Amino acid sequence: MKTLVKRNGFAPVVTSPFLPSVDSFFDDFAPLDLMDWTDRNLASMGSNLPSVNLKETDKKIEIELAAPGLKKQDFKVEVDNNMLSISSEKEEEKEETRKKDNYYRKEFNYQSFRRSFSLPEYADENKISANYKDGILHIEIDKKEGGKQNITKTIAIK
Repeated sequence: MKTLVKRNGFAPVVTSPFLPSVDSFFDDFAPLDLMDWTDRNLASMGSNLPSVNLKETDKKIEIELAAPGLKKQDFKVEVDNNMLSISSEKEEEKEETRKKDNYYRKEFNYQSFRRSFSLPEYADENKISANYKDGILHIEIDKKEGGKQNITKTIAIK
């Protein structure tokens, strides 16, 4: 019995249950979705870089950084020369022993990340607040009074 299989937008492949196709052989070792970068989150690829939402209103700039499983003391937020840096380092060690089975296991886990954002000139570096709640680090940066803001405009292409 032969079946027609369509793989990730590529041409259909005829397969047989008695003889694996070359495509299925390579899919076992190098899946096609490794090359599919649409709608990808870096976390699914083994990266621990947290996702960030940025929002700007008339009075402030808001940053939301998704970092579940951390505590507020795990974060370090710094501003230096109009550069906002958010970082975290967390080290865990687990140890398990069962004398009757002569069993011993020790595991180490180390996680770290650093995200940096260039702040606009109208951001007030002296008026920044941060709080951590429900796995989200919220940072608010007030804008300077009377500070000149860049105005976004669309440029026509000729």
